[in-house]
Amino acid sequence: MFDFLIHDRPADAVDIHPLTEDAARPWLDGQPERARRWAGLQDFKGKAGQILLLPDAAGGISCVLLGLGPEGNAPASPWSFAGLPAALPEGAYALTDIPDAGFATMAALGWALGTYDFDRYRQAGPEPRKPHPHLVVPDGCDLDYATAAAKATFLVRDLVNTPANDMGPADLEREALDLAARLGAEATSIVGDELLAEELPAIYEVGKGSERAPRLIDLRWGDESHPRVTLVGKGVCFDTGGYDLKPSSAMALMKKDMGGAAHVLGLAQMIVALELPVRLRVLIPAVENSVSGNAFRPSDVIASHKGLTIEIGNTDAEGRLILADALALAAEEEPDLLVDFATLTGAARSALGPDVPPFFTDGDDLAADLQAAAEAAADPVWRMPLWPGYAEKLKSSIADMRNDGGPFAGAITAALFLKRFVSAPERWIHLDIYAWNPDKRPGKPVGGEAMAMRAVFAMIRKRFAGQ
Repeated sequence: MFDFLIHDRPADAVDIHPLTEDAARPWLDGQPERARRWAGLQDFKGKAGQILLLPDAAGGISCVLLGLGPEGNAPASPWSFAGLPAALPEGAYALTDIPDAGFATMAALGWALGTYDFDRYRQAGPEPRKPHPHLVVPDGCDLDYATAAAKATFLVRDLVNTPANDMGPADLEREALDLAARLGAEATSIVGDELLAEELPAIYEVGKGSERAPRLIDLRWGDESHPRVTLVGKGVCFDTGGYDLKPSSAMALMKKDMGGAAHVLGLAQMIVALELPVRLRVLIPAVENSVSGNAFRPSDVIASHKGLTIEIGNTDAEGRLILADALALAAEEEPDLLVDFATLTGAARSALGPDVPPFFTDGDDLAADLQAAAEAAADPVWRMPLWPGYAEKLKSSIADMRNDGGPFAGAITAALFLKRFVSAPERWIHLDIYAWNPDKRPGKPVGGEAMAMRAVFAMIRKRFAGQ
């Protein structure tokens, strides 16, 4: 358990009162005059994210007020609580008026997420870091879930935040193998020229231009008799764009282009920690898309694991190429569920912004399950169509298909490209994630972020564990 969550309430623990906008005024009306005046001076009205420390007569903290926003605005969200650790002084705190177990679990998770700090490259300053306050685990909290979700989120953030000089294909492989060892999972990898021998030519072609060899990482866990769940994560450890070179402004964040790989490792960690009854497989094609005399070029025609030939219209549309091989390999086992995470298109960000990942599937029941799970987990997603009319954009005059689909509907054409390599699209979900917080918000520092991971976990648990 994280050391900022404690089981036993100390005698000096301070109460935290979570209040909606509708509940804030009646609650304050029942308080002493000095408390009402202080709340008025601070303009506390229960708005989402408002935090107010009420003083006691001795100059200490009488209690803490936490604004939840409008009544019934949304299910409990961890982000309602994530600002508390940074706002409160050292000490122990306990939530009051907990309506249900889901609220308690989200509170513990939010508190944990609010303590994250990526300090790998910072030297210690002259002042010691402010100690985190401690939260008494709320009654009814599913502490195992909250802990697993927080640790998985921290893993995703750490991997995405690590710059490419320390997170190349071999480094990502090492992280995956270390995780497999901790989880008691099996893990293997196919590296460099071995990719050609194993008929994974698209992964090889994208990564061959770098001195850091491309590879496919393959992790397995669970009982062979359980339903098969396969996760595929895009692992482009740095993306220059290749010969279709990105401008510097677009290249600056390309250490995060392995965000899909980070997500499937985080999700795998959650699945194992909470012992879901599935046969899990994780596939990560890990490459660096570099510019060199050996790099693949626009107009090249490359092969794929499925046998389809692909004309390269743009070397900056490389993520779908490595995913194509991994998805085709995954599909050979006919998994009951196949999910891929990828930082794939800028078009997805233009459509839905940085916080809401679009997803694609031909399975209407699967889409409904994911949407419901996302709402319950307060981890948003939005379904977009695999519009068949746009498949024409992927036609090539000299190969089976192109890897670029023109200037419009880029997220959809990318998803349609991937669909060609999936044998059962009604059991497949493609998530086009950003994996990054562009702005600092409570519990969400600028940097790597887990998106849709908890939603997918909740869907898997509901489908295969009935929870």
